[in-house]
Amino acid sequence: MANLSHPSEFILLGFSTFGELQVLLYGPFLVLYLLAFMGNAIIIAMVLIDAHLHTPMYFFLGNFALLEILVTMTAVPKMLSDLLVSTKTISFTACMVQFYFYFSFGSTSFLILADMALDRFVAICHPLRYGTLMSGAVCTHLAGAAWAAPFLAMVPTVLSRVQLSYCRGNIINHFFCDNAPLLQLACSDTSLLEFWDFILSLAFVLTSFLVTLVSYGYIVTTVLHIPSASGRQKAFSTCSSHLILVFIGYSSTIFVYVRPGKAHSVELNKMVVLVTSILTPALNPFILTFRNETVKTVIRGQMQRLKDLKNSA
Repeated sequence: MANLSHPSEFILLGFSTFGELQVLLYGPFLVLYLLAFMGNAIIIAMVLIDAHLHTPMYFFLGNFALLEILVTMTAVPKMLSDLLVSTKTISFTACMVQFYFYFSFGSTSFLILADMALDRFVAICHPLRYGTLMSGAVCTHLAGAAWAAPFLAMVPTVLSRVQLSYCRGNIINHFFCDNAPLLQLACSDTSLLEFWDFILSLAFVLTSFLVTLVSYGYIVTTVLHIPSASGRQKAFSTCSSHLILVFIGYSSTIFVYVRPGKAHSVELNKMVVLVTSILTPALNPFILTFRNETVKTVIRGQMQRLKDLKNSA
């Protein structure tokens, strides 16, 4: 440590409680990481290449897939490398950078989920005005705001962590530089910081959740007025994948982060964050493809095109 108030590096405990057995976690975690990366990369490629997916719904879906990749890249590679070494250190600067990008990307993903809910609301409740209300310019502005707002709001958040006095050691009981373990090392008064964190949680997580909830309230009301059962089923099928993402994302994040104070169960939070940072990004591409007929049709079309090219060669 450089001095008592500003450590030159932190020690990440990660999964040290597993002892020598933690190396056995490397294989499964690596597989999940690769699945998350490749699955979401395929979705991005399909959205960019196939003209059938050049719609607002898949524009936002491509943004969400990109964010899934970026969130996992922020925390998981370091976690994987630490599973193979006995001393798990991260420099103070790298810790602050990881903190900034992890929460910026994570907050952006929730705003994109809200954009996706708005898109479904307009498509189902105002279909005749869909082309106007969800034009390319509108979608670009919605996505741009979703990316810009968290990255700007996280600047003072990170600067406040840089100025904290860390006199309670430099050991972080987590596999990355998470918020609560960092605050537990500070001997400065963190009440104002905790309140600011809670405000950001309300702004990015709970507000976007409220937008999603209200949007789907209107969607359900509209769909129930559709006379045919097939029409209702088709309308709901376009929303099912998004609803699964909403449930998984919001339930885990609200449990871990949308609570004032720092006296949380770090071990339990660590497990929940592990699920959201590596397991759900690996599962989401399968959820999106298995539950979405348009994506499945595009995949079948691309596979058939590759098969035809192979046969012609």
